[in-house]
Amino acid sequence: MSLLAFKVTTVGASEGVILPKEARERLGVRKGDVLYLTEAPDKSYRLTAHNPEVAAALEAFERVNRRDRDILRALAKV
Repeated sequence: MSLLAFKVTTVGASEGVILPKEARERLGVRKGDVLYLTEAPDKSYRLTAHNPEVAAALEAFERVNRRDRDILRALAKV
């Protein structure tokens, strides 16, 4: 596990953080991209470049798609 420091700085009338190059590369993000901060059950935080709500919806779709593949094919023909 590596430790990266983030500097809090003023951005206009708000505050923001500066991501080190290593963090940007690992997250696969660049200027203008959106990051998501989610709280874990142990009250820690997770920073990700992927929307966890979209990921959960895609996982639910994949479960239904596997289970009801024949039904979905029949509906697609209608």
